[in-house]
Amino acid sequence: MQRAGRAGRTKPGKCFRLYTEKAYKNEMTDQTYPEILRSNLGTVVLQLKKLGVEDLVHFDFMDPPAPETLMRALEMLNYLAAIDDNGELTQLGSLMAEFPLDPQLAKMVIASTELNCSNEILSVTAMLSVPQCFVRPTEAKKAADDAKARFAHIDGDHLTLLNVYHAFKQNREDVQWCYDNFINYRSLKNADNVRTQLARIMDKFSLKRISTDFKSKDYYINIRKALVAGFFMQVAHLERSGHYITVKDNQLVQLHPSTVLDHKPEWALYNEFVLTTKNFIRTVTDVKPEW
Repeated sequence: MQRAGRAGRTKPGKCFRLYTEKAYKNEMTDQTYPEILRSNLGTVVLQLKKLGVEDLVHFDFMDPPAPETLMRALEMLNYLAAIDDNGELTQLGSLMAEFPLDPQLAKMVIASTELNCSNEILSVTAMLSVPQCFVRPTEAKKAADDAKARFAHIDGDHLTLLNVYHAFKQNREDVQWCYDNFINYRSLKNADNVRTQLARIMDKFSLKRISTDFKSKDYYINIRKALVAGFFMQVAHLERSGHYITVKDNQLVQLHPSTVLDHKPEWALYNEFVLTTKNFIRTVTDVKPEW
C-alpha cells in the first residue's frame, strides 16, 4: 500500500481510498494539526529549558504554539517546582527532564523515592504510559467486567493498575493468563519495557528504588501521596449536588463509568479529562486534601 503521491509520479498506478468521497470532502481537514499544537507542551518546554533556551516566546518554532498555551505550560512547570519564579530551570526540573515522561509523571517518580514507594510508582507510571490494558469484548462484557473486578482496589484505578502489573509478573508474563483475565498482553509487555527503561534512568542518577513494607498501613497511603505529588493540579472535589468540580479550573465533571471505585470520594485525583457528551475524569484515585 502506497500513498496517493506515488501513483502516477514514480510510475503509472491507481490510488484506492479507504473512506468515502463525501467524508474526504466534508469531514477531513486538508492537513492534520502539528503535534506541538495538540499535545502537552510541558514536556517540550522542559526540554528546551534543559537545552538552555531562555526566550521561549520568540523561539523559532516551525509551528508556533499559542502564547497562552505556552504560558500554561510554564505555569504548570512552576507549580511542579521544575522552574523558579524567574523561569529558570531548577535542580529538580533538570532531573525531571531526564525522564521521557510528561512533567507530572516525572515529578511523581522522583517524589516517590522520598515516600519509600518508587518501585510501585515505576509500575504505575509504566501502566499509565501504555494503551488501556483491560479488554472488554462486546460478546463477553459481563465476564470482562467480572475479571476486572478481581483486580479492583478500594482506593481506585491507579492501584488497580498496580494490581494488574503485579499479577502479570507473578504469573510469569503468561499470554494465556492475560487472555483468561481479559488483559491486553501487548500493553503489559510494553509497560514492562517502559518500567525497565525508567528504572535504568533512576539508577543512572542514583535515585533509590525502594518499597514500603507491604504489611504496613502506609504501603498504599505512600503510593497515593506520590500520585498527589505529581498530579495535585488534577484533583476534583465532590459537591453537594453529587457532581465533581475540578480544583484548577472549576469544571463540572463526573467519574468515568470505567472506574473501579464503588463510592464517591470527597477528593478525587484523575489522570485524564475526557470530553464527550459530558465531562468525565478517568483513571481516578481517592486522595486526602492534607496530602
